[in-house]
Amino acid sequence: MAHKDGTAKAQQAARPKAKAAAPQRLPRKLYETELYRLQAELVKVQEWVRTEHARVVVIFEGRDAAGKGSTIKRVAEYLNPRIARIAALPAPTEREESQWYFQRFIEHLPAGGQIVLFDRSWYNRAGVEHVMGFCTKEDYGRFLHQCPIFERLLAEDGILLRKYWFSVSDEEQESRFRSRLEDPMRRWKLSPMDLESITRWEDYSRAKDEMFIHTDIPEAPWHVVESDDKRRARINMIAHLLTTLPYHDVQRPALSLPPRPASRGYVRVPRDMQTFVPDHAATLERSPGE
Repeated sequence: MAHKDGTAKAQQAARPKAKAAAPQRLPRKLYETELYRLQAELVKVQEWVRTEHARVVVIFEGRDAAGKGSTIKRVAEYLNPRIARIAALPAPTEREESQWYFQRFIEHLPAGGQIVLFDRSWYNRAGVEHVMGFCTKEDYGRFLHQCPIFERLLAEDGILLRKYWFSVSDEEQESRFRSRLEDPMRRWKLSPMDLESITRWEDYSRAKDEMFIHTDIPEAPWHVVESDDKRRARINMIAHLLTTLPYHDVQRPALSLPPRPASRGYVRVPRDMQTFVPDHAATLERSPGE
């Protein structure tokens, strides 16, 4: 019996585990109502950051097509771009490649009263650069050693650093890739490197696990966002971010429109002295038979 039990347990352990069912999509009306409420709270955060001269950094990392960009768009939608800005750095130049790795990111860190949303970040070195062989093993090892030190220095200096990893299943990622391939308005989002990530799925998984081991630190922990349902991912990420910031409602001075003063004789110049854009909208209003 012991032999049979052991065999049965071994066979059971060898069976592939069933994948978790995909989350049901959050209903649009519920999503839009809650998103608007959360965005109103983000506006309060912005005012708190401005008046308290706080410095906030939010890092968005994760798989390709995991929904990072669309979440950043919702976070920033109603914020003042002079206060909350998006940092999406291109590939490093030859000069930047000769610098200390973190150097080019430092100039994008916030000053007092600013929020910076990193659409990918210094974690490129632990992900795509490592997996695709764009950095040496020495570069990679040095990053894993220095990154926690770098982030502790940011936190020690008072920067509020928040890190989010957007997790998407392989099936959903492939579905989003196919959708982009078929949509000429979004095809620009795909690159050969994005498509190669399909064949390197497990390599990226191992790289992410190793990255978490070294950089999931108390001063700057990682927060994983399940993103097979983009609506839920956006709601969950923003709601969590709000709980991590010590903001409060800032009372702004009351504003009122002043009365318009009477004319003092100004005469507008003739229209034919200025160049106006053609009225393209008027052509849309004409009936097809005209």
